[in-house]
Amino acid sequence: MVKEEIVSNTKTVLQNLKALHVEHLTLMSNLFEGNKKDPDKSEIVQKNIENIERGLGEAQAISALVSYLQNVEAEKQKLRTQVKRLFQENAWLRDELSNTQQKLQTSEQSVAQLEEEKKHLEFMVSVKKFDESLESEECLEKSRTDLVVELFPEDDTKDRSSTNPSSPNQLSTSANAGYEIPARLRTLHNLVIQYASQGRYEVAVPLCKQALEDLEKTSGHDHPDVATMLNILALVYRDQNKYKEASNLLNDALAIREKTLGENHPAVAATLNNLAVLYGKRGKYKDAEPFCKRALEIRENVLGKNHPDVAKQLNNLALLCQNQNKYEEVEKYYRRALEIYELKLGPDDPNVAKTKNNLASCYLKQGKYKEAEILYKQVLTRAHEREYGAINGDNKPIWQVAEEREENKLNDKGNTQYSEYGRWHKAAKVDSPTVTTTLRNLGALYKRQGKYEAAETLEDCAMRCKRDAADSVKQNKVAKILGVPEDNRQQKAPKE
Repeated sequence: MVKEEIVSNTKTVLQNLKALHVEHLTLMSNLFEGNKKDPDKSEIVQKNIENIERGLGEAQAISALVSYLQNVEAEKQKLRTQVKRLFQENAWLRDELSNTQQKLQTSEQSVAQLEEEKKHLEFMVSVKKFDESLESEECLEKSRTDLVVELFPEDDTKDRSSTNPSSPNQLSTSANAGYEIPARLRTLHNLVIQYASQGRYEVAVPLCKQALEDLEKTSGHDHPDVATMLNILALVYRDQNKYKEASNLLNDALAIREKTLGENHPAVAATLNNLAVLYGKRGKYKDAEPFCKRALEIRENVLGKNHPDVAKQLNNLALLCQNQNKYEEVEKYYRRALEIYELKLGPDDPNVAKTKNNLASCYLKQGKYKEAEILYKQVLTRAHEREYGAINGDNKPIWQVAEEREENKLNDKGNTQYSEYGRWHKAAKVDSPTVTTTLRNLGALYKRQGKYEAAETLEDCAMRCKRDAADSVKQNKVAKILGVPEDNRQQKAPKE
């Protein structure tokens, strides 16, 4: 029998049993109402009633079981439908994800290419403007300040516009120098840094504010962790040119760190330095100088007078003094920073070349062109020696090749000297930003001296360095997008 027949028969039996139960109850009643009672009949009827009631109970149990099984089957069918729908949705999402990943990969490659093309165009525009305004005072001023280190000691030598976000390392080290981020804040701290470095301030600012609110609730306002987040938020505001808000936050962070860590803690020096940066960006060099000097004093006391961080602070202080035309102090600070770098980090450390360029910019502003020229040549000569070894008659630094071309007025670019210059630009990759800018600076200086052939040689070499650096970055980005392991990325030298 199938399920439907069992259900139908059970319902019929149930109805019959109910009718039979009523008949037996009536019969039992009639037996007790008569004058003559029959015990045997009563006993038989009573047993039949009990059997009928037992049958009714079993029939009702079967009916309930059938109803339950029907509900279970309906629920199973409903779940099967949901599983089928989820399977279809999952397949659709896989397709969408695959298509999105392909589009993202294509977009990233396009963005990488456009970024490099933009850099090339910006460089060409700057070179064009540079050449057009050669005889003007603004031209020399640009060449003098190309390598002036920004106030942040951890920043690179490239002068960043205030509209460009700071890199994650710059934001993190500037805010937290001398103070280790606790584990409970590390993830949140890294998120804020990452969003800020991408220019996503609409996410970074609320996230940082929420972190501050939570920290103040759990640890109180006067806690080093609160000061750390205040520093981060201040630097985010600084990148947005919200200097007043940044200044208030940094002063608050300074007070907390002085109270909780002591007035001579490296983290206090970092906050003082950040305040000096802020005032410097607003052109308030005189107000910034005391903060910078106090940060220098703390670092000297805590780290020692010959620590590289002291040299970085000296660079910052020299820049502040240079903007106030205190050239005697500027030279003193730069020379001392240079001595520290050479002593602690060695003559090949990038900071040595950067500081020499900074000192050369100071000489240029004073009209000491010979002293500046000597420093530029030292930077280029050292870069050449690192790449090609000791200098001799067949192995000349680029500035010497340029001066020989100027002296001999060689126009034949197939000449061996020009070939030497043509391959020299590879050496600039040792410290590309510093060396490239040194080439431009010395080229501008040659132009002011009327050495146009030598200037053209250096400027052409600088353009080659810039182009090769951009190509290298582009290749690395594409390789990263394609998932090529870093060890397998081969950087092919450009053909001459």
